[in-house]
Parts: sequence; structure tokens; C-alpha cells
Amino acid sequence: MSAINLRARIFLVAMLLFSCAAVSAQQTITDVRSVSSTATSKSSEGDRYRIGPGDVIDIQVYNRPNLSRVGIRVEGNGKFRMPLIESEIQAACKTEGELAKEVSTLYSKFYRNLQVDVFIKEYHSKQVAIIGAVNEQSRFELQRRVRLLELLTYARGPSSKAGQTINIVHSTAPSMCRADNDDEIAAFSSYKLSDTMIGDPKANPYLEAGDIVTLPEADQVYVIGNVYTPLTIPLKEPITLSRAVAMAGGTKQDTKKDKIRIVRQEPGSLSKKEMIVDLSAIEKKQAEDVALLPNDIIDVPLSTGKSLLRGIVMGGAQSVTQLPVRVVP
Repeated sequence: MSAINLRARIFLVAMLLFSCAAVSAQQTITDVRSVSSTATSKSSEGDRYRIGPGDVIDIQVYNRPNLSRVGIRVEGNGKFRMPLIESEIQAACKTEGELAKEVSTLYSKFYRNLQVDVFIKEYHSKQVAIIGAVNEQSRFELQRRVRLLELLTYARGPSSKAGQTINIVHSTAPSMCRADNDDEIAAFSSYKLSDTMIGDPKANPYLEAGDIVTLPEADQVYVIGNVYTPLTIPLKEPITLSRAVAMAGGTKQDTKKDKIRIVRQEPGSLSKKEMIVDLSAIEKKQAEDVALLPNDIIDVPLSTGKSLLRGIVMGGAQSVTQLPVRVVP
């Protein structure tokens, strides 16, 4: 064998080995991308919007304009029709990608490798509402899955009157997307508002179609009388008498601090009782501060005698200032 032929054979074998290695490497890269894409798809699948009755969808079939459809409304049973397909197609509870794959599979007996895309044009099946002590009560049409805290931000957060809890009234209407063993889902759930506000997963669930979120107003106490700023105080947390008076700006002059009156309504009845509390003794730590209850009225009285004397003195002083001034030589 000549040297030229030997070199040619060695070159051909080398090229063959290089080609095989390149194909193998390319296959490996393709497999890795596929696994990565699948993992990403699985991780975000739970957050994707699922089509429901009343939604309007567009179906685009590439290179088959006779099969494409625009503005298909999903019927109340969650189904719709397409050309050449004898039975109705189930759209409810599927994502856009899942429905596109289903349509492509149904057409596979007529066309091979048919590329189908589904787009949601109008969202109507996932409505929720938020009412109560929020800054902007409203209804929302969800275009994706939304958690409780996110909806609360769209309502501009709790108002100053909000209490300590946030409730969800769930729709009792049957859902075609709910498994049989989920039919007994609670119609009402309640969470601690502070837990929801920090995004605690246990207090920040996904909302479902028909959910109504409510924020009850906090119970209130009232401070009136001889204080600088009479006001209503929401009971978002335990409040004592001395703190409530301080929140009202404190007492004015001539306050009868040993005769602070608390008017309290008896639970479960219309009758009321009065308590006389010595605020001075509380401030000197000689008496225990009083914890206030919902609807308590704190009346800070004015000392009538001191007030009358002060009025006479001030009135006299004003009269003196109006007298003519004379010079004593």
C-alpha cells in the first residue's frame, strides 16, 4: 500500500470519528435543554391561567387558515367546537398550551405535525371581589392565578379602620375543575391579617373563581370630653384607658382626673353600665390601668368649679385691659 493511500485512509477514519463525536455532543446538548425546559414548565404550571366557561379564545392553525378560528366563546359546559372534529372539545381547566396540544392531537388523523396555538382573547370565568375595610373595594377579572396578598395590593391595602382578620367567602357553586374529593371544601376561611401582610404561605392562598375577600372593620372605642382631640380609636390591638386618653392628645386644664367615666355596653344586651376610674392614680402607678372593650365610651369630665373660677378671672382680666391708662405723677 502506498504512503498516499495510507494517509487518505487515516484522514477518512479521523473525519468519521470527529463527525460521530459532534453528533453525540449535539444530542447531549439537546437532551439537557429539553430537561431544563420541562423542569421550568413544571415549576410554573401551577401559576398558569386555566380556561373556564365564558372565556373567549383564538385558535391559530399554521398553514391551515380554513381551520383557524377567532373569538370562540367557551360554553357553559366548558366545551367548544372546531371544523372536522365531530365531538365537542373540552377547554375548561386547560391552559393555552394544553388545549393547543389537544386540538393538534384531534387533527392528527387528518394532518400530520399540525402546529396549533391557542390565545385567550377575553377573560370572564375567574372573577373575585374584595370588600370591607380596604381603600378601594372592587371586583377583578383574573388573567392568571393570584394570591390573597397580591389582590390586597390591587385594592390599595387595608384602610385605617381594618381589624385583625381577613376572610374569604368561597363560592359554593360546583366546579368542573375540582376533583370529587375536593367538593367539601370549606365555604369560609379566615386568616390573621398581619400574617397575610408578610406573605406567610399559610395565610396567603391562591384565590379561586367566585371568591369574595372581606376585611371586617375593627371594633372601636370613643374618647370624648375634656381632651384635646376627641376621636374614635379602632381596636386593632389591646388598648388601655391611659393610652386611649394619650391618643386623644391628653387631658386639658381643669380635668377631673379622678372621675373619668367609662360607659360600657353589656355583651348581648342593650343595657349599659358606668365605671368611674381615677386616671391620676393610674398615672402614679397606684391603680391598675383598665383594658378597654369594644364600643367603650371614655368621658373625660371637666371640673365645673375650677372652670367657673377660671372663667371669672379671665373675664375680669379682659375687662381690666380695656380700661383707659392714666399716668401717676
